[in-house]
Amino acid sequence: MKQAQLTDFDVIIVGGGMVGLSMALLLTRLAQQTKSFSLALIEGDTSISNTETDQQTDRVNSFNPRVSALTIASQSLFDSLGLWQEKIAQRACPYENMYVWDAEGTGNISFSALDIHQEVLGHIVENNIVSDALREALQEESAIRVLSASQVSSYRRQGEYQRLSLTDGTELQAKLLIAADGANSFIRQEAGFEVKAWSYEQQAIVSTVQTEKSHEYTASQCFLSSGPLAFLPLLNRENNEQCYSSIVWSCDPEQAQAFMALEEPDFNRALQAAFEHKYGSVIASGKRFCFPLWQRHATSYVQSGLALIGDAAHTIHPLAGQGVNLGLSDAQCLAEVLGRALDKGEDFSTEQVLSRYQRQRKVHNLGMMALMEAFKRGFASDDLMMRWLRNTGMDLVDSTAPVKQQLMKRAMGL
Repeated sequence: MKQAQLTDFDVIIVGGGMVGLSMALLLTRLAQQTKSFSLALIEGDTSISNTETDQQTDRVNSFNPRVSALTIASQSLFDSLGLWQEKIAQRACPYENMYVWDAEGTGNISFSALDIHQEVLGHIVENNIVSDALREALQEESAIRVLSASQVSSYRRQGEYQRLSLTDGTELQAKLLIAADGANSFIRQEAGFEVKAWSYEQQAIVSTVQTEKSHEYTASQCFLSSGPLAFLPLLNRENNEQCYSSIVWSCDPEQAQAFMALEEPDFNRALQAAFEHKYGSVIASGKRFCFPLWQRHATSYVQSGLALIGDAAHTIHPLAGQGVNLGLSDAQCLAEVLGRALDKGEDFSTEQVLSRYQRQRKVHNLGMMALMEAFKRGFASDDLMMRWLRNTGMDLVDSTAPVKQQLMKRAMGL
């Protein structure tokens, strides 16, 4: 490509994760309606540190270690983009039930899709399956230029334009820049957005495991004194095996590093004991990954000519698997706001227009973040009164159908 072909765009999206790719594909649909609407996507480094597992032939390492729990709302988004049935559903594992319990007490709560007249509560899917489907769809779109061989090296505002320099020397500018470049967003930092952030003082261990018993299409989570442990169901569609799960085990840094240092048999025994042998023995576990847990929230999502979406705007504790779903909802909302502005002939890059997106999403995101924070703090407490309250509360919710149904619908994005 010649540099002159890449200089000016209406919108540039930075970030090639699921949220950035979804944003790009949503906007190509707008571009098809508005012929003069030009787009560029800068993917950056989308590689996954999975080279070692690529060499493995065992089943437990055949799954990508990074997965997401997609809600019904996220499924509907991908369905509207024409990707769900043909591309994503083939590798997604539905979960019809959810079971949560307090390992330090007696409280528990169970959810079933049948309770709200749905077939499933959601799907667990490997991130690369979704990303590959989005990239393949973008390759067929002529209304967008995708730059995947270079990264952003500098950002500056120049008049009414947002100007980017890439590591290969390319200079780009656009009236609107959308930052979907993750929790440590370079664009957010360079643009001077204020961020409230704090560490959970925990690390999450992620791996794929094979268990003695079937997960029976159930997502399970127990709250330990050290943090939550989740088993998310996976499906080997070659022979319909239902004994694989993706685990997310949150605990304090010292404990996490001790678990990371264990040999596989010892780790498997520790894991099955922590999970109270719900699925019998842990037969095998794949390569383990570990990352620190932070909560971040930008006090504003927008400036004139600039919008943050996904993890660039907010990150939350993974205990409910809502992170990527919030980001996908951000992308869908922003696309709708831009579409309405274009229909009215408005300048879509103004802060006035972009604030419509912020007003819709910020309240919802803050509400979900506050709920996750309450769960995390409530179950981390060793106070006897708090233990009694949380166990009594779980049992009460479990026996109160209307409340439980509302919780399920909110978690599913319905």
